[in-house]
Amino acid sequence: MSEAPRFSFTISATDGKARTGTIAMQRGEIRTPAFMPVGTAATVKAVKPETVRAVGADIILGNTYHLMLRPGAERMAKLGGLHGFMGWDRPILTDSGGYQVMSLSELTKVTEEGVAFRSHLDGSKHMLSPERSMEIQRLLGSDIVMAFDQLVPTTATRDARAAAMERSMRWARRSREGFDSGTGHAACAALFGIQQGALDEDLRKQSADALIDIGFDGYAVGGLAVGEGQEAMFGCLDFAPDQLPQDKPRYLMGVGKPDDIVGAVERGIDMFDCVLPTRSGRTGQAFTWDGPLNIRNAKHAEDLSPLDPESPTAQWSRAYLHHLVKSGEILGAMLMTEHNLWFYQRLMQELRAAIAEGRLKAWADGFRARYTALRGGDG
Repeated sequence: MSEAPRFSFTISATDGKARTGTIAMQRGEIRTPAFMPVGTAATVKAVKPETVRAVGADIILGNTYHLMLRPGAERMAKLGGLHGFMGWDRPILTDSGGYQVMSLSELTKVTEEGVAFRSHLDGSKHMLSPERSMEIQRLLGSDIVMAFDQLVPTTATRDARAAAMERSMRWARRSREGFDSGTGHAACAALFGIQQGALDEDLRKQSADALIDIGFDGYAVGGLAVGEGQEAMFGCLDFAPDQLPQDKPRYLMGVGKPDDIVGAVERGIDMFDCVLPTRSGRTGQAFTWDGPLNIRNAKHAEDLSPLDPESPTAQWSRAYLHHLVKSGEILGAMLMTEHNLWFYQRLMQELRAAIAEGRLKAWADGFRARYTALRGGDG
């Protein structure tokens, strides 16, 4: 590795609450606002790592829960870590596994120690605690490690939301201690805390204050994009990022649609991840400046134009992509995914440029007017 810093965040320009800058780490720089393609099981589905890099991604995301179950964290370490295993030499952020434990596992039992659960793959029993989550992410060789937290639905009672937030803050401190105990890894990696509190401004403030007291390299806004809708999410983002340190990156987990991202950047968010561009690509949905379109739609069957003339897939027509997807050909999933990843990275590039040049509002208003003109393309 180079002599680059372990972790630094430099803001080069602001426009309203929006910021653009650079996170510097030993495996490379991350331009912000940044979108991280999701590589759940040590692969960004349907594309090679060099394709992910070629479309402009500086960092990808790996999943602690899935990788601990298959192929296993200890096996991954024996094989040299996640970077070498999957052939990606730039930064990787790994989530803590908390969300997947709650959403995918069977028979979960939450205690102060952690979460006992049965694997969704084979029913085997496991325990995920703050300490074990830190250990797994260390074995994977993660560059940005996420604290272990407890997520409850925004529809839960206020008492349940408060209790989960308070437990998450106790787990955040244990995550910090667990991360710091892995001295070799901690010397070259970063740890992010996760703000919880659902849509409640007071709970969010308590959570932010607790995280700041512990001290992290970056801060995530967790517990959103779980069905509350864009209006409620933006309402929370009107105050939640402001409660976090100005000089640290802010990461909105699991977001989102292109118009979600634009609105969140306007509210001060620096980092995003979402399965949408890859999952949509595999199911025949392409993202365009005129909104999402369904390539399966019959109107594309004889359309010789590309999805976008600047897309890396521009040599192939919408008609050909329509044929591939309708036929279930693997190449259809590959090309649609590559296009969507390119579109998301181009979106981030445009946002960074608009912030740097002080024209974000005009750009964002123009984007929304075009993107939503047909209520989401032909979706």
